[in-house]
Amino acid sequence: MKALAFVLTACLMLTSCGYLAEHTAKRKSISATRTKTALAADKRFWATFHGGQYDAIQPALEAETAAYLADPHDDVSAAHVAWLHIWRISERERLVSVPASITDDALLARRYFEEALGMNPKEARYRGFLGSALLVDGNLNQDERLTRRGYYMWLDAIDEWPEFNLFTAGYVMSSQPSASKRFKRALEWQWRDIDVCIAGKIDRRNPEFAQYMHLETHEGPKRACWNSWIAPHNFEGFFLNMGDMLVKSGDPGTARKIYSIARLSSTYGQWPFRQVLEDHIRGAPQNVAPFNAATTAEGDRPRMMFDSALNCMACHQQ
Repeated sequence: MKALAFVLTACLMLTSCGYLAEHTAKRKSISATRTKTALAADKRFWATFHGGQYDAIQPALEAETAAYLADPHDDVSAAHVAWLHIWRISERERLVSVPASITDDALLARRYFEEALGMNPKEARYRGFLGSALLVDGNLNQDERLTRRGYYMWLDAIDEWPEFNLFTAGYVMSSQPSASKRFKRALEWQWRDIDVCIAGKIDRRNPEFAQYMHLETHEGPKRACWNSWIAPHNFEGFFLNMGDMLVKSGDPGTARKIYSIARLSSTYGQWPFRQVLEDHIRGAPQNVAPFNAATTAEGDRPRMMFDSALNCMACHQQ
């Protein structure tokens, strides 16, 4: 018995030592300046992303990954690598044939977002996107532990920057079954996002938004509610997605009113995907069934923004 007790004590001590050694290690720092290689990779990243050049993701990914490996203390390069992986898997509908290995993009996105957040834990966008990557990882691997970790990370991210992360979290969960608690919570988060953005309460039965357009800003946390250099059509994309979610929920009447808010944007005429929104307005009642089809369903059918080749580009393509 004494020998067994000794062995157990030794094992516990070794485990504790390993835990302490890992968790007392110095946090990875951020570089004071960014390299010329990183800045050049950034230019390629934004040209590819804003240009909607899905076929050019791999060269951009090579450039950003090389920049990160040259300076693994650059959180921006790490995040750009993650976003390119997210983009590739999110808009896989562009591919003629989707390989099973595309799921690796979700795993790599998670890894690089972990690096970015570890270096810059105050960046709420990293936390929100990492939560999304964890949820995707959990769903792919049927690992409820990862799914829950991602969900609770979202809650933290929402507390840190609600204007940004209420949409981010709700958007990813728009793929859940419409009768599920997760989907209903995701739709609620979209309504809450509007309320946070206008610092009030929108009428959910008759949502009118024209009176709030004067609130548009490019400064502070509420800049996430409007269009920006990073997301030139963020406003339009938000209401396209929310309208799709309302259709999926079985409320095409309210969906049409939400869709129509996108037309208030001063850049609506330049939005590459305005015809998609117009088609969704006209077809809202008929789209309830196809929007409720499994995201893996094949065939030529109307698709929600999240389940389409516009997943990222609806907001980000110039």
